[in-house]
Amino acid sequence: MKLRIISGNFKGRLITVPKSKFIRPTTDRVRETLFNLLNNILDFDGIDVLDLYSGSGSFGLECISRGAKRATFVENNFQIYKNLLENIKSLDVENFCKVEKSDVVNFSKQLPDIQYDLIFADPPYFKDDIYNVLKNLKFNNYLKKDGTIIIERSIQTKEKDILNFEVEPFKNIGDSCLYKIRY
Repeated sequence: MKLRIISGNFKGRLITVPKSKFIRPTTDRVRETLFNLLNNILDFDGIDVLDLYSGSGSFGLECISRGAKRATFVENNFQIYKNLLENIKSLDVENFCKVEKSDVVNFSKQLPDIQYDLIFADPPYFKDDIYNVLKNLKFNNYLKKDGTIIIERSIQTKEKDILNFEVEPFKNIGDSCLYKIRY
């Protein structure tokens, strides 16, 4: 399967999504809607991005295409991690990327090298470790002042997510709920 970069320097370029039961790529429709919304709240030029549960890297690579200074990707599955490295190489953006092969919960327990302007988390829909990850990100001060965290979840986990995130989704798209968290 292939996903396209929607806008920016790499508009129209394709990245590969490996066949795996461990990956559920964000659709073009959801990514396009999300980036249209993000364009209204931030300028991508020179920002630092953290892409958790990275998968193919479509979110972080889209940010780099739009002018982000750097993207850090966190992916634990070896096959998916290797595919992510190939996607980064295919766009020749290795100098703008840092890739961590790590469990996201463990990664978020560490003190960050830098703080991020934008953090995106797209955990497997029914995996509840995102609640601990969010607590760790806040406790370890991952987010810059006025930074934003975007979390994509299933509409089926909405009730539980609202309780844990303490915020309503800012957008529902099909089966996806998008949450915007700032602190």
